[in-house]
Amino acid sequence: MPTTTKIRPRALVRASGGPRYAVALAVDALGTGLLRPFLLLYGVTVLKLSAPVTGVAMTVGVVAGLVCMPAVGRWLDRGARSTVVAASMLVRVLGVVLLLATPAGHVWLFGTAALFFGVGNQAWPAAHAAVVATVAHGRDRDAALAAGRALRNAGLGVGALIATVSLAGGPTALRALAAVTGLAYLTAAAVAWSVHLHARPAAALAKDVDGAGTGAKAGAGGDGAVPRMRALLAANVVYVFCLNVPEIALPLILVTQLDASPVWSAAIFVANTVLVVTLQVPVTVLLSRYSRRTVLALAGVLLTVSYLGFLAATSLGRGWGAPAVAAVSVLCTLGEIVYAGSATALVTHLAPAHALGRTLARFELSTGLGLAVSPAVITALAPHGPTALWGGLAAATLVSASAVAAEKDQEPGHSGRGHRAAGAEQAVHGGV
Repeated sequence: MPTTTKIRPRALVRASGGPRYAVALAVDALGTGLLRPFLLLYGVTVLKLSAPVTGVAMTVGVVAGLVCMPAVGRWLDRGARSTVVAASMLVRVLGVVLLLATPAGHVWLFGTAALFFGVGNQAWPAAHAAVVATVAHGRDRDAALAAGRALRNAGLGVGALIATVSLAGGPTALRALAAVTGLAYLTAAAVAWSVHLHARPAAALAKDVDGAGTGAKAGAGGDGAVPRMRALLAANVVYVFCLNVPEIALPLILVTQLDASPVWSAAIFVANTVLVVTLQVPVTVLLSRYSRRTVLALAGVLLTVSYLGFLAATSLGRGWGAPAVAAVSVLCTLGEIVYAGSATALVTHLAPAHALGRTLARFELSTGLGLAVSPAVITALAPHGPTALWGGLAAATLVSASAVAAEKDQEPGHSGRGHRAAGAEQAVHGGV
């Protein structure tokens, strides 16, 4: 199996979409970091909404945003690439404009703004993965996806740091941050669109597959079928919980059960960001010697062990409990890094070229569902004690890892050379 053994920055930038595209990602992430972590605070302090009402409006916006994914998948399969990325940024510009125009007390307008944010945030990952999958191939693609995640986390961290310092300005500062976020999204959209990256439409690729050989259509899905990946998609809903552990589960446990200072929560969040930024690419490259499915199953095992570690750490009570939780969070972050470096890479590897967009859309639907339900599940389990929370997460994640390992790959090109040729020779138009 081919592996990526060296990290070459210039080649990595090219495989990620090119310098201009990287700038667009950085600007978009910076703008997102300025507002996204503080959207709840904006609703409460600027719009004078209650915290529960604001939270419900945000959740409804995120869930409603999932509805756009089938359309995004079909758009990508018609050959669009950088245009979809730019659109995901522009729709968030509309959200910012609506947010700034919302008078105090108008929850429906705030909810509509949250819907625009939800659409953009859900559409972006699939569109970005499609861009990378079109530009790069093999293990270079995996490294490029990892680099994109590291860059995005760096931008989010810097943006959140700037916003945190600016919060002393009160509601006026939050409005200013929202305005700057809108400008960042608009700039990023313009830069991303200027890349002009397109691919051959799915219909043309499927036609190539049908004419390449007698076994190609049945084996590679020349009829336009999308890989089912049922176990992978179901497992992904559970895996995604790890992304909300540093932001929701650990602060909740540290403050309500261990009576620890909020400083511990902040330190864990910062450490998580730094580790992702610095280790995402090296760890992904290091594990490229193993199959993507094996690595994804390993991620589930690491997350399971970390959840059991949190269970043991919380049993220490006050005093040693908080430092122990912080130590275990490093293992949890490592599991997150391994998961993020293998999950999307596996999906893009399994996706037929003519159904790349729809396959990624299905995967992002499972991701969005997991992100949407995980806060409710975590906050519902936490009051029943550490065993219910961490034991439940550990059991669910271990079952998910087992399902991922047991599922059989239906990889492109197994039943005929036509599909492999169609995917490898997918035409790309535009400069990067």
